[in-house]
Amino acid sequence: MAIDTDKNSYTVIFAIVMVLVVGSILAGLAQGLKPLVDANKRFEKQQNILYAMGINANESTSDVVFVSTDKVEEVFNNAITKQYVIQGDEVTENPEAYMIDIKKEESKAKDPNYQRQLPLFEGVKDGKPLYVIPIRGKGLWDAIWGYVAVDKSMVVQGVFFDHKGETPGLGAEIKQRYFMDDFVGEHVLTEDGVFKGITITKGNGDPKNERKEDYAVDAIAGATITGDGVTAMIKKDLKMYVPYFKTLK
Repeated sequence: MAIDTDKNSYTVIFAIVMVLVVGSILAGLAQGLKPLVDANKRFEKQQNILYAMGINANESTSDVVFVSTDKVEEVFNNAITKQYVIQGDEVTENPEAYMIDIKKEESKAKDPNYQRQLPLFEGVKDGKPLYVIPIRGKGLWDAIWGYVAVDKSMVVQGVFFDHKGETPGLGAEIKQRYFMDDFVGEHVLTEDGVFKGITITKGNGDPKNERKEDYAVDAIAGATITGDGVTAMIKKDLKMYVPYFKTLK
């Protein structure tokens, strides 16, 4: 008996079957690709942390080139000597601390009974110890994030910033060398150990960022809100690590 393809019931059944078939194929692909996706996330975090430490593949003064994915895991394991998780007064070592989702941790911390996990990465570059802190905030359109490498006195040794949807040529410039390099040498603490952070500001009278103890970096033209977001995430997240750094002195 021939099937009447003009009936509404046929159309509905056909649509349901196609949804089930396509859904099954997509679910299978997602499951099969999951190890690759997870590996790429891991490599990206390792690359970002290394970049903040000044370990990269840059060749010119305008480059932002990461250690290649085929080498990054080995370089990361050699450069990062310890990974910590700070929870209140407790500090524990965790070799997978860099995979902690700080967005989720920030959300969990809205519960006053939850003690937020703060990942911290200790490494060595040119024979000197460095500490890399992950930070996250909000730009003009969406999330912004990064890593800040500091020494024991919390003097900045390098940064890496990235974003999800900032405006090209404006807020998106936070991931360009000319902006990120300005942070090197900046202080976030006063001589008395009071936390000041770093403010992204216009008209600070230091366009070349030669003053490293003014707690300020020159803003990107036309990107005021994104710059304010960078300021906020630096002050919000770095401040949480101050108690730990005081124990290093």
